[in-house]
Amino acid sequence: MTAPDPVVAQEAIEYCYEQGWTDGLPVVPASRSLVDEFLARTARAPEEVIGRVEQLDRECTVEQAAISAAMAGCRPEYFPVVLAAWDALMLDRAARGGGWQSTSGPSPMLVVNGPVRQELGFNSTGGVFGPGFRPNATVPRAIGLMVRNAFGIHPHVLEQATQGLPGRWQICFGENEEESPWEPLSVSAGLGDRVSAVTAMLLRTVEYVDNRHTQDHEQVLWDLADTMSRTGALIFREASYGLVLGPEHAQLLAKNGMSKQDVQAWMVEHVGRAGRDLWRAGKSLGEKHVRGASDSTDGDDEFQRFLPSPRHVPVVVAGSRNAAMSMVVRVFGEWSGKAVAVEGTA
Repeated sequence: MTAPDPVVAQEAIEYCYEQGWTDGLPVVPASRSLVDEFLARTARAPEEVIGRVEQLDRECTVEQAAISAAMAGCRPEYFPVVLAAWDALMLDRAARGGGWQSTSGPSPMLVVNGPVRQELGFNSTGGVFGPGFRPNATVPRAIGLMVRNAFGIHPHVLEQATQGLPGRWQICFGENEEESPWEPLSVSAGLGDRVSAVTAMLLRTVEYVDNRHTQDHEQVLWDLADTMSRTGALIFREASYGLVLGPEHAQLLAKNGMSKQDVQAWMVEHVGRAGRDLWRAGKSLGEKHVRGASDSTDGDDEFQRFLPSPRHVPVVVAGSRNAAMSMVVRVFGEWSGKAVAVEGTA
């Protein structure tokens, strides 16, 4: 095999920069033959519209998704996962509306379940929120390029993020089903066991909880709830927070007789703050359930719950069993509660 000409490759990459097609990083130039390899992985027609932003009168097709996946560095066999991830996001009301243009700059979080994790090499254990694994990195990047190039949502133009979220187009991982004591997220979201699937939600922030100091499961629950109850990200009366539990925390909770549903119910009861704390932070309840400063009272000691139902606390297990760490993810709006099966998988 003759070595490719790096000069030609560099020229093609620079051309993509000049056209404004990149997210700031180099992209893979999408030749017709390469895009056709991606399209061959789906039975869906290239011209099928798979997403639309009504307020911008713009839409995304299967072919545009294939071009974005190729440019993002995906392998063709990743394309059904990209489509499932996109479909899962389109179940989210915010993603169909103004979520991509929000001032908070939310990031999609994509959770992959089922055999496709091993088949394609998705990282489910150590460093799942970090770099180093091609499918974890390129599948969410494809979503970002679709938003950019199909919908035309660019920073400083139609994207209005005030500061944004680090790693906005990078949060994608497999659930650590092998070390989880509970059913996979995709099963909780309506699909059968061993089904390859993607679940998606938009996030405002990601915050780690390091608690390797206790074997008391209630202390771990209180630590998680305290992180969830931080006032800084609170905007409305109600909120939705996901838990990405490390295996140690999940197994500790299960060892003490807690199901995933028990954890969700516990959080509904205990995540919140006293009225006085909310008043002090300028987050008292105002009109139409929007929080804001109030001059009329200094608040009281009445506890205000933030989570309206267990459905507002999606729980997934991911990461390695080495340090008893978990993540609290603050969901933008409310996730759909549904998973999407990956096309062409058992």
